[in-house]
Amino acid sequence: MLSPIKSVALLLTAVLLTGCASSKQAEQQAATAGTAAQQAPRTVVYDDPRDPWERVNRPLFDFNLDVLDEYLLRPATVGYMTIVPKPARKGLKNVVDNLGEPASFLNSVLQAKPEKAAVSAGRFLVNSTVGIVGLFDVARKIGLEPADEDFNQTLAVWGVGDGPYLMVPARGPTTIRGTAGGIVDNLYFPLGLLNTPLTLTRAAIMALDAREELMQVEDMLNNSLDPYSFVKEAYFQRQRFKIYDGNPPPPEETLDDDTLDFLDEIE
Repeated sequence: MLSPIKSVALLLTAVLLTGCASSKQAEQQAATAGTAAQQAPRTVVYDDPRDPWERVNRPLFDFNLDVLDEYLLRPATVGYMTIVPKPARKGLKNVVDNLGEPASFLNSVLQAKPEKAAVSAGRFLVNSTVGIVGLFDVARKIGLEPADEDFNQTLAVWGVGDGPYLMVPARGPTTIRGTAGGIVDNLYFPLGLLNTPLTLTRAAIMALDAREELMQVEDMLNNSLDPYSFVKEAYFQRQRFKIYDGNPPPPEETLDDDTLDFLDEIE
């Protein structure tokens, strides 16, 4: 990451994060002579071309946020933070991140980024040996910062479009391209060799770490006028940041101050 925006895809953070001012709410008022004005029923207009399935995505977002996060993920994360010391949590996250270095290496090669490929290969070699299977991020201490390249970025570099935006239960924001990219990344060595218990353990650690990262900015999300749109825009901006290696061209539209502050917080 370059001032790395953390892949909390984060998990659910990735698991709660992404948004574009896409849906609009309009209030109609009707008044008749000699009668007090009455407010017409509120209607929601879905007009974001990136999000053609918003009518389905919004209820799924509410389910993720109001049910899964409220009653499962957040309490589990608080318990995890209480029971497991910070150094141990960091070590577990380092191990999980190290397992993804070969995928980052291959995607860097596919994107014709030899320097990043060399960094990912070096990180995996150093952290898997000196860093004790990745428990310690020794590579970072010698100047090898994570390249963080995935197949979603590779497809984008090859000119493949995002496809429709998706809000996936228990996973959070993504797109058709992002979903395909995640499937391919999990086939790379060594992720493709993990058995079911190890795969679930890795996913749980990623989810808990991502939710922990979101603790510091969750008030900003909860206080936004439209959390769904806020999360969607954050997702697309984060993906844009990654695809352009931290130097995206100027956006066509100016983001509101809350969204910009939120993006700064997760860097």
